[in-house]
Amino acid sequence: MNVRQLLDLGARTALVTGGSRGLGLQIAEALGEMGAKIAITARKQNELDEALAHLRGHKIQCEAWVCDMGKREAIAPCADEVLKKFGKVDILVNNAGATWGAPAEDHPLEAWDKLVNLNLTGVFVLTQHIGKKSMIPARWGRIINVASIAGLMGQDPRIVRTIAYNATKGGLVNFTRALAAEWGSHGITVNAICPGFFPSKMTKATLGTTGELIRDWTPTKRLGNDEDLKGLAVLLASEGSRHITGQAIAVDGGATVI
Repeated sequence: MNVRQLLDLGARTALVTGGSRGLGLQIAEALGEMGAKIAITARKQNELDEALAHLRGHKIQCEAWVCDMGKREAIAPCADEVLKKFGKVDILVNNAGATWGAPAEDHPLEAWDKLVNLNLTGVFVLTQHIGKKSMIPARWGRIINVASIAGLMGQDPRIVRTIAYNATKGGLVNFTRALAAEWGSHGITVNAICPGFFPSKMTKATLGTTGELIRDWTPTKRLGNDEDLKGLAVLLASEGSRHITGQAIAVDGGATVI
């Protein structure tokens, strides 16, 4: 196979959670541009409608489902609808997630529970379901977990204080490693993308107050943009990454090397 063939996704179907905006939409667009059929989920119908219009404007075949990945009882029915529509899911991008800023000593327990339910439990429930019903029988699959550099290290409290977010993203990184070890024999790879700071709804407040500090701390002196996850997402979703699994790859301008 040549490189174009290795990266081609024309025969694949991808499910991207939290795919209506931000990094999820960026990844959905990248996979669709390489030929994959796209299913996206999010909590809000109006945002899904806007995302569908955007993707279809790029000639990407796509469908959308309203689903709150923080509610475990909603996940399997949604996944079954996707499987019924497309027949399979070859690529699963676990992107839906949330954060919460508070000093550790004052962090609300209900906020901790919310992040655990969405950032960890929801990922497990959906991945288990898609793996068992589609990827393991097909003996091929690509699972991409969108973690964070917050899952690789502690963070400067001058920038953010997000103990539950760091803990759950760290859990997602090791979930990636453990599942890669278990499912490699089924032809399934499992990897994590760990973004640094990208402009988004989630990071707007932080960047508004400490954006210059973050840029100064980053070796490339810049934030991520709308294209910076695309190449890696395509690679990890493709045949080109068949010998890469269990890895947590930072996309952060070098911030984590310091």
